[in-house]
Amino acid sequence: MKSLKKYSHFFSTFILGIATVSDISFSQQSNFTLYEQNIFGSDAKIRMVPVNGGRFTLGSPKNEKGRNKDEGPAHDVLVDDFWMAEIEVTWDLYELFLNRTSDQAKGEKGNIQIDIDGVSGATQPYVNYNKNGYPTINITQYAASQFCKWLTAKTGNYYRLPTEAEWEYACRGGSQKAYSFGNKSKNITKYAWYNKNSDGKTHKGGQKLPNAHGLYDMHGNVAEWVLDSYSPETYIVWGKGANNPVKKNQALYPRVVRGGSYKDALNKLRSASRGYSTHRWKQRDPQVPKSLWWHVDATHIGFRIVRPRIEPKKEDLNKMWVRPKKEY
Repeated sequence: MKSLKKYSHFFSTFILGIATVSDISFSQQSNFTLYEQNIFGSDAKIRMVPVNGGRFTLGSPKNEKGRNKDEGPAHDVLVDDFWMAEIEVTWDLYELFLNRTSDQAKGEKGNIQIDIDGVSGATQPYVNYNKNGYPTINITQYAASQFCKWLTAKTGNYYRLPTEAEWEYACRGGSQKAYSFGNKSKNITKYAWYNKNSDGKTHKGGQKLPNAHGLYDMHGNVAEWVLDSYSPETYIVWGKGANNPVKKNQALYPRVVRGGSYKDALNKLRSASRGYSTHRWKQRDPQVPKSLWWHVDATHIGFRIVRPRIEPKKEDLNKMWVRPKKEY
């Protein structure tokens, strides 16, 4: 287990304690600390890092090197408190959802009651990329969201994908520079796997330095799904400022990915850089209809999860999980 680190951000600097879900009772107003989510019926744990919300500037300034037009105009955004997974979801963790062998194992759960048997199960992948400790890849945004729903049913704590604003806020770690560690891209090899040092493949999570929040691989390794649908004009709409913004529509393409990957050049690893899904990732899928769960050519795409500090009301649980169409 990694040793505790000192976490810093906009408003405070503090040392975080570790607790397991069975050790502490989470309320909406207390115990906002680093914890490990147990997965009953397995040895798996997810380290969840608290990110104190606040206001920040979403997007990049016009003079930032490598900037794209869809990153502007930079504007003021407020996000609420949330926990974020320390690393991207790994294959050994995702396989618990894929195989569903631990579903009926019992343990102390949180407040949310969902029938785990009512959560859709994923099909097996076309190609076995599975390696313990390595990020899950080639999955659709729907598959990532259904994992979150399954994890919620399994643990009783509410999990989902981050919004685009939450993701960038967490990535920046209090910095408004191009990268969480500043503007000097020569330091990127200390923090990220990208096209110059990855040897053309993914790597185990948590091998590089973390950002100021204690989050690993926010730059590079695999790009990460967020909740938002993509539009090059999103920030124009949000330009006067927004609170907890998210853009969602029914179209399956394009949807936003963040952080850049082992395949990408430096400019795509910047905190403000925006990527998005494309039909090409699915084009070679031989199935009719095409799979809701797997891409064929998205070996650079993974995800990580968040848990909002304030749980949604029961009637709002499904609003932030991805709703699929019947086929692609």
